[in-house]
Amino acid sequence: MESEVEGSALTVLADPTRSRIIQLIRDAADGRAMVSRLADQLGLRQPTVSHHMAALHAEGLVVREPEGRRVWYSINPDQADRISALLGTPSPAEEPDWDRVTADLQTRYRGTFSPETVSQYLTESRGLLASNAGPLLASRAAAFAATRLDDLRRADQGAETPTVLFVCVQNAGRSQLAAGILRQLAGDRVTVRTAGSAPACDVRATIVTALDEIGVALGGEFPKPLTDEAVRAADVVITMGCGDACPIYPGRRYLDWDLEDPVGKPLATVRGIRDDIDKRVRALLAELLPASPARPIP
Repeated sequence: MESEVEGSALTVLADPTRSRIIQLIRDAADGRAMVSRLADQLGLRQPTVSHHMAALHAEGLVVREPEGRRVWYSINPDQADRISALLGTPSPAEEPDWDRVTADLQTRYRGTFSPETVSQYLTESRGLLASNAGPLLASRAAAFAATRLDDLRRADQGAETPTVLFVCVQNAGRSQLAAGILRQLAGDRVTVRTAGSAPACDVRATIVTALDEIGVALGGEFPKPLTDEAVRAADVVITMGCGDACPIYPGRRYLDWDLEDPVGKPLATVRGIRDDIDKRVRALLAELLPASPARPIP
């Protein structure tokens, strides 16, 4: 009988979305989550997440916790061992080696920025990402600090290549689509940045899929907060029709692309948004890098 129960749970969790939902709930700071939050993290519509949650609840893997008009879901304590057996027990988090992270960044920017400046930017970046970077805080904080220092240097010293900054609220959808496509088309001829006023934890799964379909890898990109140095370093600042406000500096070109929000939309709709962005990016690239005659191969 016990094997039948295990088999039933295994069948429910065999669906990758349900497995991911359980993992997100288990890894949440307070061990619980709402459907709306899960939908945002997964890049799915709330009815879709509710459907999967109903299956998990029917299996007894999660419990409902009404709180006023909101409903929280958490792992059923009686099923914690089953879930650990089926999904594996997460390794206990260890404090990152911040001394090593700091020292490596100081080595990277030796002769450009003082050790104190590097340490300050890493500490600030760590604080800005602390609420949504999860177990990847150290690597993301290091990458974000490096990006900010590069932008600071570019703003002060200028750059040989044009810089484009794409901004949307959560930096998990439209801005990532635009940035991924521009990087693919321009290579190292254009510096591409993204940011958001309220960055999400991760880029939405539908965005990753829509980019992968056209051969664009997201790589190590992740949602990042909008910073002053990012705007100062940019030649072109593009908001994505989502109402974000950016600091205004003279000499920058500011554009607003009125685009449909991909949050909760099916992949077919996201593809349409992607293709709309693709056309705009190609037009922008033609302005930034006018075509020059190709050189023959010797």
